[in-house]
Amino acid sequence: MQMENTNQIPQDAQIDLHEHRVLVLVPAYNESRFIGSVILQLKRNPVDVLVVDDGSTDDTAEIAKAAGAEVVRLETNQGKGAALNAGLAHVRQRSPEAVVIIDADGQHLPDELVKVVTPILTGDADIAIGSRYLHNTSNTPRHRKFGHKAMNLATRLASGVNATDSQSGYRAFSPKAYNHLKFSSKGFSVESEMQFLASEHHLKIVDVPVTIQYLDGEKRSAWKQGASVLNGILALTSQYRPLLFFSVPGLVSLLGGLIWGVIVINRYRIYGRLAVGYAMICVLLCLIGLMLFSTGITLHSIRALFLEHLSRDEISQQPKIRS
Repeated sequence: MQMENTNQIPQDAQIDLHEHRVLVLVPAYNESRFIGSVILQLKRNPVDVLVVDDGSTDDTAEIAKAAGAEVVRLETNQGKGAALNAGLAHVRQRSPEAVVIIDADGQHLPDELVKVVTPILTGDADIAIGSRYLHNTSNTPRHRKFGHKAMNLATRLASGVNATDSQSGYRAFSPKAYNHLKFSSKGFSVESEMQFLASEHHLKIVDVPVTIQYLDGEKRSAWKQGASVLNGILALTSQYRPLLFFSVPGLVSLLGGLIWGVIVINRYRIYGRLAVGYAMICVLLCLIGLMLFSTGITLHSIRALFLEHLSRDEISQQPKIRS
């Protein structure tokens, strides 16, 4: 499988944000402890800050407003993907030159915002991912490093797009990117879905070194979160790459069935009797393989036709320019 590799952009020259329109999007759920300080630090930069309160039951929204951010509230907790969809819908109405997404729990450094958004404003990338693993400046717990590496590998293999920190929540987007980012994921697999969308819409991704602060204990089990992300990656693979998800296992099953068929024939040749158990396994594996393979081909074709039709609709809706 051919992978689309990310580039690393030199950070020597940085952008003067006073010359650009940058909006910072902060999804938040019950982050009253940190949200105020995060916004105040962000407001040191000439940027607009939009907080999406994902149905918090504490004072997150009130503190965010008091700190100077605009707040969009969701009535119930719907997950990070839904919060980002709501925020990006507001972003598209304003058309900033770049959008930066940062977590509300204080783990990311607002002082590194310029570094993250620079590749977008210079036109070197459509998506810039703040990576804690480029320079190893973050004191990431060992079990989290292991989980992140596993998620990086799974996301890379499934999406075909490489990133050194696929689970980073510190990212920047160009208009081309944020106009295409509409997530089906509700939970924490939304970061992985960005790589699927980048592949589908031919968006260039770069990694930018950042530092992650682990200020507090874990709010949720790392193993449960990892299992949730992995489950999300499997679901995304079935949606975005059905040929890989269904047809490859189908071919493996079909090959296994053929191998069992050879064993059945060989045993019949030696003993003169049909190995019924082996024969049933052979038939079962072949049937499963054929069904999975044909399902993958069918869904892949349907998806291709749908995307082609959608692309034609987008082109037809564009305003015509008269000379």
